[in-house]
Amino acid sequence: MHNDPRTHLAAAARDFYARGWMLGTAGNLSARRDADTFWITASGRPKDQLGVGDFVLVDLRGQVVQAPPGRKPSAEVALHEVVYRHVPDARVIFHVHSIEANLCGHFAQQGRLRLPTLEMLKGLGVPDAEPQVDLPVFANHVNVARIAEDMDRAFAQARPRVPGVLIHQHGVTAWGPDFLAARHHLELLEYCFRYLVQAKALAIGV
Repeated sequence: MHNDPRTHLAAAARDFYARGWMLGTAGNLSARRDADTFWITASGRPKDQLGVGDFVLVDLRGQVVQAPPGRKPSAEVALHEVVYRHVPDARVIFHVHSIEANLCGHFAQQGRLRLPTLEMLKGLGVPDAEPQVDLPVFANHVNVARIAEDMDRAFAQARPRVPGVLIHQHGVTAWGPDFLAARHHLELLEYCFRYLVQAKALAIGV
């Protein structure tokens, strides 16, 4: 079980719950099993108490391949499908609902959030000095399929420059080629969000 991606997803969920990013039953995490299927958190499960029986195996069309009794995939499975289809090297996806991410959605203009020109952006694959990087921001919809359709259209035109997207008044999604990279990308985006919120409060750069 040590190499079972579900155990790593459960550990990540406990970590993110402790940080206040997955309170209640909010958020969802996934990891590829192979090229055509991925494990995703089951709907409505408390993220500090997940076990291997709290994950559902689905394919890239959202069809359930394997599920424990009484479990169904997260309602936001379509968001993960979009990323896996368009980003071949994405093997792990974390979607969390932090306060700072939701506040930063209000700073976006025309569907883009300008990230701060910090050294931390190097960890997101941007090696330039003081780069201008925009994070895609998508409108939130009650019907998650509409969000996924918006993401699908945008990704088909151009993949995001950094491994993440924001959904307005909803949460942030980050991904990577493995668990460690995905966690680092999420942490760095959250760092940027905290910076932006505090900079706005201090009227720095605004």
